[in-house]
Amino acid sequence: MTEQHEQRYCIKFCQKLGDTQMETIRKIQQAFDDDAMSNSRIKEWYNRFKDGRTAVDSEPRSGRPSTSRNENVIEQVRTLVMEDRRITVRELANEIGLIQIFVAKHNILVVRQAPYSPDMAPCDFWLFPKLKIPLKGTRFESREDIVRNATARLIIIPKDAFQKCFQQWRKRWEKCVHYQGDYFEGD
Repeated sequence: MTEQHEQRYCIKFCQKLGDTQMETIRKIQQAFDDDAMSNSRIKEWYNRFKDGRTAVDSEPRSGRPSTSRNENVIEQVRTLVMEDRRITVRELANEIGLIQIFVAKHNILVVRQAPYSPDMAPCDFWLFPKLKIPLKGTRFESREDIVRNATARLIIIPKDAFQKCFQQWRKRWEKCVHYQGDYFEGD
C-alpha cells in the first residue's frame, strides 16, 4: 500500500469518527510528519469521504501515458542519466519515446528550440553570484527579510556594472556562435 493510500484511509477513518477537517489535518501531519499530504489535499479527500465516497483510489485520468512509469522505463532513464548527467527531461523523454506518444495522441505541434545554457544567461553567470555570495550563510527570519536584503544588494550594484555584464554577454554569444553551440567552459 502506498503512503498516499495510507493517508487517505486515515482521513476516511477520522471523518467517519466525526473529527473536523482541522482535527484530521493535525492528526495526519502528526502521524506522517514531512510526508503528510498538503492541507488542501487532506480537505479535498475529507470532503469526498463526507459526500459518501468509499474508495481511496484516484479516478482514472485520460491523457496520461500508461507506459510512462514501469521498471523498463525507469531503468532506461537511470542508464541515460548515468551516461550524461546534463541530459534534460525533454531529451530523456525524446530518447525513450514518451514525448512522441503524448504529442501524437493530442496532435501537438512541436517547435524545436536551442538548448538552454547557463553560460549564456546573464542572471546565472553574473547577477545571481552577486546576490548569493554576500548573503550566503545568513539566516533570515521571514521572506520579507530575504526580499529586503536582496533588494538592498541589487541597489548597490553600480549601473556601469550592468553595462559591463552585457558586454560580457555579447562576448559569450560570439564564443557560442564560434563553437557552433557546442559545450564550452569559462571565458
